[in-house]
Amino acid sequence: MLATRIQNWLRRQNSAIFSLYAIVAAFCTYSCMYAFRKPFAVATFSGLQFAGVDYKVWLITAQVLGYTLSKFVGIKIVSEMKNGSRAVSILVLIGFAALSLLGFALVPAPYNIACLFLNGLPLGMIWGLVFSYLEGRKMTEALGAGLSVSFIFSSGMVKAVGKYLIVNWGISEYWMPLVAGMVFFMPLLLFVWLLDRLPPPTPEDNRLRTKREPMNSSQRRKFFKTFAPGLIFLIITYMALTAYRDFRDNFAAEIWKSLGYGSSSKVFIMTEIPIAIAVLVIMGSLMVIRSNSRALWVNHILILAGILIVGLSTLLFEQHLISAPVWMTLVGLGLYMGYVPFNSILFDRMIATFHYVSNVGFLIYLADSFGYLASVGILFYKEFGHPDMKWLDFFISMGYILTVSGSVTMVASWIYFHKKESMANYRSLNHHLAGA
Repeated sequence: MLATRIQNWLRRQNSAIFSLYAIVAAFCTYSCMYAFRKPFAVATFSGLQFAGVDYKVWLITAQVLGYTLSKFVGIKIVSEMKNGSRAVSILVLIGFAALSLLGFALVPAPYNIACLFLNGLPLGMIWGLVFSYLEGRKMTEALGAGLSVSFIFSSGMVKAVGKYLIVNWGISEYWMPLVAGMVFFMPLLLFVWLLDRLPPPTPEDNRLRTKREPMNSSQRRKFFKTFAPGLIFLIITYMALTAYRDFRDNFAAEIWKSLGYGSSSKVFIMTEIPIAIAVLVIMGSLMVIRSNSRALWVNHILILAGILIVGLSTLLFEQHLISAPVWMTLVGLGLYMGYVPFNSILFDRMIATFHYVSNVGFLIYLADSFGYLASVGILFYKEFGHPDMKWLDFFISMGYILTVSGSVTMVASWIYFHKKESMANYRSLNHHLAGA
C-alpha cells in the first residue's frame, strides 16, 4: 500500500530529508487553507455601508468573530484530538468554509455578512491540527518555522491571486473568494494526504522534547494553574501582536493605497517574501540550541527584539528616513519575529523545559482565543471610537502601543519563567540529595 510505503520510507530517512518532506507538506497544506480565508480582504467593496458602518469592516469583523469562536472551541477539540482523526477533520472544516464562500457569492449584501462568520468558524482550528503533526520532535524548530512562514507568504500570495482574478479575469468581488479557494482545492487534497503520512515522534524525540499526549479538561486546568502568571504575561503580549498582525493583514489594501501603491498586486508578495525567508532562517536556526531552557530564553529575546523593530522602524518612517516599502517590510519582520514563536516553538520549548506531559495545541489555542478577541476589539474601537481616523494613522498608533506594552509583558514573562525554572531545579537538587 502506497501510504504505508511512504511512512516506512520516512522512518528510514535522515533528519534533513524528513524535515524537508514535513515542511513542504505542512507549509502547502496551510497555504492552501489560506486561499479559503484571506482573498476577500483584497477587495475594497468601495462605497458600501450597512447601518452606517463600512461594509468591509462588517465582513472582516464577522470572519474574525467566527475565527475567534473557533479558537475557543479549539482549546477543547484540538487538545483532545486523536491522531487518526486529524486529516479528515482538516478536509471537513475547509470544505465547510468553502460552502460558506459559495453562500457569500449567492446571498445578496448585506445579508451575506453572516456567511463570512460561518467561513471563519471552522478555519481557526486548522493551524493546531497541522502543527500537531510537527510538535514534540527534535527538529520542531525547523518544522515549525517552515510551517509558520506559510501565513506570511500565503497571505500575500492568495491576495495577489484574488487581485489578479478581479483585475485580469473580471471576476466580481463577491465570487472572487470562492474562485480563489477552488484554485487551491486539488493541491489541498494532495498535501493533506502527504502530511498524514508522517510517522509519530520517535522515542528519542520523546526523550529530548517530552512526550505529547491529548489533554482533558482537568489536565488543562491543572496546567494553567501551574504556570498562570507567566501564561498571562505571554497571552497579553500575544493579544497585542495578534491585533496588530490582523489589522495589517486585513487592511493591507487600504494601507498600501494610503502609501500610494493601491493599484499594484505585486506589492503584496514582494514585501512578504523577504520577511518569510528571514523568519524561516531565524526560527529554524534555534534547533541548534539543545538546551530547552536556553532556547526558551532566546525565544523571549527574539520576541522582544521583534516588538522593538516595529516601534523603531515606524519612528524612522515618520521621520522620512526610510521609504514606505522598506517600512512595511521591517514592520512585518518585527511583527512576525514576535508572532511566529507563539504559534510553534515558544510553547514547545516551554513544555520541554519543565518536562510537563501535555501538548502545544492547548497553549496555542488558549493564546489564540484571546488574541483574536483582541483583534475584534480593535476593529470595533477603530470603527466606533475613531471612525474618521485614517487606516494608516491608526496602524502607526497601534505599532507604538504594541512596542511599549509588549516590551513590558515580555520582560515580566522572562522574570517569571526564570524564577520558576530556578525553583524547579532547586527542588530537583534537594530531591536528588535526599535520595543520595
